[in-house]
Amino acid sequence: MDKPKFSAYIAWIAICIIWGTTYLAIRVGVAELPPMLFAGFRWLAAGGILIILLNLRGKSLPRINDLKHLAIVGVLLLGIANGLVVVAEQWLPSGLTALIISTLPFWMVGLEFISAKGPKINFIIMIGLLLGIIGTLIIFTRDLDITVDFNIFLGGICLLGAVISWSVGSIYWKYKQVDVDPFMGASVQMLIAGLLQTMLGFILGEQNVFQLTQNGFLALGYLIIFGSIFGYASYIYAIKHLPLSLVSTYAYINPVIALVLGWYILNEPLTITVFIAATLIFSGVILVKKGSSIAASKS
Repeated sequence: MDKPKFSAYIAWIAICIIWGTTYLAIRVGVAELPPMLFAGFRWLAAGGILIILLNLRGKSLPRINDLKHLAIVGVLLLGIANGLVVVAEQWLPSGLTALIISTLPFWMVGLEFISAKGPKINFIIMIGLLLGIIGTLIIFTRDLDITVDFNIFLGGICLLGAVISWSVGSIYWKYKQVDVDPFMGASVQMLIAGLLQTMLGFILGEQNVFQLTQNGFLALGYLIIFGSIFGYASYIYAIKHLPLSLVSTYAYINPVIALVLGWYILNEPLTITVFIAATLIFSGVILVKKGSSIAASKS
């Protein structure tokens, strides 16, 4: 195995582990810091560090026309979607949050079908979607008391908004041809999202309750350095040297790591019901991806 290939496998392992731990870091962070300023400072710092490093390496800033598309995607993916995940984790366990976010392929397939741009829905996709819906419903009905807890309900609504916003942003980005260095594009998106989230935090008065504790500082630092900069760099390197089908399997591993860490460190519930729900959702995701590949090959 040549060195780039070996390094790419290391990068893939890194994103499988690192992005699985970010849900725990967010959960720890929002227990100490207000959500919008916590999220905003993360993206401002990560984007600022990245853009400085890229400038030192001679990378040019995006053109004005490209900047518009980067702004739209940055707002949808990082500003709204990630912001809603942070808000939701004030009330929802980190492992279950990761599990629900893993249903993203269902939403992307559905939205692409509605837009008439993506592959047609076939029987395999339909079965996968059904399994995913059943698994998600099991999560939110595993305890009868959970349905009358308004905060749990609100957290679920936030995650629903997050997966829809992320799907819309991903589909928009898929069909837009933008000639921008991927790292530079990511850094600009981070800065735009961070600026908007920070502004919203100040509008909501979060600065009045912001107090940087040790746990909050560690969570924020971890998300900036590992979750944002190192994680994204590893992802870009991996997709350059490995098949996308292999790299994309991180989406199955992240929730497992998040569930185990949430259970081990934060004493979050990890029951047989959660295991069944996870199995249904993962099976659904695999079927949806398989069905989408078949549909795309026929189109």
